[in-house]
Amino acid sequence: MSASHSGEVISYFDMNEPYGKQLIFIFLTFGLIAVILSIEAKFYERFASIIYLASIISLLGLFIFGKEVNGAISWYGIGGITIQPSEFAKFATSLAVAKYISDLETNLKSIKDQLKLLLIIALPALLILLQNDTGSTVVYAAFFFVLYREGIQQIYLIIVITLLLISVFTLKFGIIATLLIFGIVLILVYASRRKKRGQILQLFGAFVLIAVISVGIQQFYKNMLKPHQKDRIELWLRLEKDPQKLEEMKRTILYNLNESEKAISSGGLSGKGFMEGTRTTGKFVPEQHTDYIFSTVGEEWGFFGSAFVVLIFVLLIIRILFLAEAQKNHFSRVYGYCIASIFFVHFTINIGMVMGLIPTIGIPLPFFSYGGSGLWAFTIMLFIFIKLDANKINEW
Repeated sequence: MSASHSGEVISYFDMNEPYGKQLIFIFLTFGLIAVILSIEAKFYERFASIIYLASIISLLGLFIFGKEVNGAISWYGIGGITIQPSEFAKFATSLAVAKYISDLETNLKSIKDQLKLLLIIALPALLILLQNDTGSTVVYAAFFFVLYREGIQQIYLIIVITLLLISVFTLKFGIIATLLIFGIVLILVYASRRKKRGQILQLFGAFVLIAVISVGIQQFYKNMLKPHQKDRIELWLRLEKDPQKLEEMKRTILYNLNESEKAISSGGLSGKGFMEGTRTTGKFVPEQHTDYIFSTVGEEWGFFGSAFVVLIFVLLIIRILFLAEAQKNHFSRVYGYCIASIFFVHFTINIGMVMGLIPTIGIPLPFFSYGGSGLWAFTIMLFIFIKLDANKINEW
C-alpha cells in the first residue's frame, strides 16, 4: 500500500491506483483458497499433465494475443486487467515434475528419463525467455535443487558449480588467469591421486575443455548479451573502472539500485514508520511497488522490520521442506520440494537484487510485490501443497 501512494489522501478501493486493484485481488484470493482446498487432493496428481499442457498453450498464445509491457510480451490484456501466464506456469511445471518423478517407471539414473524431465522444465522456460522475460526464466533453475534431492547424479552438481566458477573467473580475471587457476587445481588433483596411469590424459582433456568453455563464455558475453545485461554484470563483478562511465551508469542503469540502497539505509534500525518514508512517498525508487518493494520495507521498518521479513521467508521455506520430507506420497514430497525451491529462488534473488548483492533480475517478492497474477500463482502453489499435506493421513 505505502509503496504505491505519494502521501496524498487516498481511497483504498480506487481501481485507478495499484493499491486499489491489489486489495481486490487480495479479497478474491480468499475465495481462490476455498476452491483449492475444496478440491480432492488426488485431482492435482491425476490432472497434473493436463494442467501443464494448458499452461504451455497459454504461454504459446502470448505470441499471438500477448500485450507488450516494458519490452516483454508476457501479459494478456482483459479489459483493465492484465494476466501473466508465466507466473502460473511455475506451479504447473511443479505439478508436472512431481508427476513424472513419482511415476514408478521413471528412473532418474537413466539418461533417457533425465532428458524427458529436462524437456518438461526447459519448454516453459524457453517460451518465457522468448517473450523477453529473463527474470521468470531464471526461476526454473530452482528445479535443479529438486532433482538433486531426488537422487540425480552428483556429477551434475559438480558440473554446474564448475561452470559458474569458470564464468565468474573468466569475466572477472580474464581467460589466461582462469586457465592458470584451474590448471593449478587440476595439477593438485592429479598429485593427490595414487593411481596416475592414464589420468594425465584425462586431466589434459579437462584443461582443454575449460579453455574452450572460458573462450565461449567471453565470446557469448561480448557478442550475445544486450548492453543493459552487460552493464548489470559489470556492476555486480565490479568490472567497470572508468569514473565517468560509473557516474553515467549511476544516472541510468544503476539509478534503481542506488535509490533502493538509499531508501533502505535511510530506514536505520527501526525505520521511519508506515507511510512515513520520504523516498517511498516521493517515488524515488522506480518499480518500488513491484520488484523493488523490499526497499519500502527497509525505509519504513528499518533493519528490524527487514530482518523480520527475511526470517518469515526462511521459516516458511524450512516449514515447507519439513512437511515435504514427512510426506508418504512421492508426488506430494516432490511437489513440496518444487515450491520450496521456487520460493527460495524468488526470495533470494529479489532481496539480493535490491541490496546490490546479485545482478538486477526482475522477479517479484512473493506475497509482497504488486500484481494479481503473482499473488494468485503463489497462493495456488502454496495451498495445493497444504491440501496435499492435509490429505497425507488418508494415504496410510
